[in-house]
Amino acid sequence: MLPNRCLMCHQHINSEQRGLCEVCLQASSYQTEICLGCGREMALPMAFCGQCMLKPTIQVIAPCRYRDGIGHWVGQIKYQAQFAVIDVLVEALVQRLFHLEGLGLVERPQVLIAVPLHRNRLRQRGFNQAWIIAKTLSKRLNIPLIDDMLFRVRDTQPQAGLSGKSRRKNLNSAFALSDGFNWQRVALIDDVVTTGTTVKEIAKLFQRQHIQVQVWCLARAEAPGVS
Repeated sequence: MLPNRCLMCHQHINSEQRGLCEVCLQASSYQTEICLGCGREMALPMAFCGQCMLKPTIQVIAPCRYRDGIGHWVGQIKYQAQFAVIDVLVEALVQRLFHLEGLGLVERPQVLIAVPLHRNRLRQRGFNQAWIIAKTLSKRLNIPLIDDMLFRVRDTQPQAGLSGKSRRKNLNSAFALSDGFNWQRVALIDDVVTTGTTVKEIAKLFQRQHIQVQVWCLARAEAPGVS
């Protein structure tokens, strides 16, 4: 057996926790209340800051900031099939959810849905990291994972490196939701939320049917201008 070492600091991990030690996880995790819309730090526990209250805003629940070291390892899940961090980050996400539920800021969804890959991309990569994360969450929280009703119908180019306008154009009509979706509250699962373009495009499909959508991810990038 290889020694259980933290991927970030390379120190030995004495607990059953794998992938990241508690010190590195805490250093990357939110230490204050944040706006679930833009990620802005807030003094009081509220779902949204004043700016996000003025417009339709999707709740994004994440345990960590993308920029605080964890972003590299979340990216390694997708690009290098480095799954060692999934369990510890999923547990951090679960604890974040419990915290927000305790404050009365979020309502637990009825089902989980992973952001889908186009069949060509899935064949090429061999896995969908969002589905793996969603499956782990489903087992941990005993919430059904629905994976046969949301589809990626256009094989779009990767979003990385595109401008905001190009991202929106790239994803226009890229997803489809099957008829007969009978749940009222869903959590859309992805590995990371950066600009939010992907989840917003998918959320439109649910919102047209008056279905509540929240987004769960392992890490999030704050909106531009938010420190």
